[in-house]
Amino acid sequence: MQKSIERIAGDSEGHSYEFPVFRFQGTDKAAPSAYLQAALHAGELPGVVAIDALMPMLEKAEAEGRIKGSITVVPQANPIGRAQYHFGEHQGRFHLGTRTNFNRGFPLLAAPDVELLPDTTLGTADQRLKTRLLQLSIGHDIVLDLHCDDEGLAYLYVHASLWPAMADCAAAMGVDAVILWDEDTDGTFEGASITPYLNLPAEVARFDRRVATTVEYRGILDVDGALAGADAEGLYRLLVARGVVQDQALSTPGSFTGLVAPLENIDMMPAPRAGAVLYKVKPGDRVAEGALLATIVHAPGEAGGRTQLFAPQAGIILTRRSRRIIRAGEGLLKLVGDRKSADARSGTLED
Repeated sequence: MQKSIERIAGDSEGHSYEFPVFRFQGTDKAAPSAYLQAALHAGELPGVVAIDALMPMLEKAEAEGRIKGSITVVPQANPIGRAQYHFGEHQGRFHLGTRTNFNRGFPLLAAPDVELLPDTTLGTADQRLKTRLLQLSIGHDIVLDLHCDDEGLAYLYVHASLWPAMADCAAAMGVDAVILWDEDTDGTFEGASITPYLNLPAEVARFDRRVATTVEYRGILDVDGALAGADAEGLYRLLVARGVVQDQALSTPGSFTGLVAPLENIDMMPAPRAGAVLYKVKPGDRVAEGALLATIVHAPGEAGGRTQLFAPQAGIILTRRSRRIIRAGEGLLKLVGDRKSADARSGTLED
């Protein structure tokens, strides 16, 4: 294993950011290669501790000559967000200088060629970081971007062109759900990882062996040793299943039996009023159309001081907010419906 340090120039003199990159050299040039990163939203740590638990497994495989394809690992991909605190509260989702989501604004290239990446010398620090992360990942057959939600099930975002070929990955990782999407206009890291291949001939794009996904490891508070170990085993099983690592002791993943739904079926369920949230449901619950999802206490102690929120259709609760104070219009939860959402805006990822 080789460790290197990446440096991203800051937006003022004498100011820069650093993050480590770990590389395992594969022994078989024909084997698929993999890129894993965590904490692009710097406060989302389940993926960080999963990689921490995965590294000894990869080191053991390397020592035994079982790493066939090259592997690049970035355990904490966002040193800018990791350093952002405002009045004692960590702010790792948006760059405070540009107000841009760290998982938006990645270049959507026409082909998987690092020469097409924009020159960000005169850009902002977050733009330089995004360009460098994409540069590190381009050319890998497997690209995993590890995130988490507020409170939720473990699920994947997968481009429709990669499904059902990626069903073995979902089964290996043991996730509960897969959300399929087909267009990225915001420049997510996942979108930037798959877009360069969409216009290539099938024999070049090789969607049968390509993996690109955002992994949502449950909720932001699910930073736990047992969960980290289980998630690391899932990542390891994926690498074995796809031929990056050799391990004859592992069996082939079974069929994926979790929920699979298109992104357009998601209702984001905005809060009708500001106030305190009393949830009636939790992630994983199956609800009927019209079921009570939550009550907003907006005028405590007063007649009519509560407003209820009901399910617009039947489906599964995928996620909900971890905090219990809400603003009017803010998304309370994600409901994966049995049919297309009536509100087209709720079929997109939030900022």
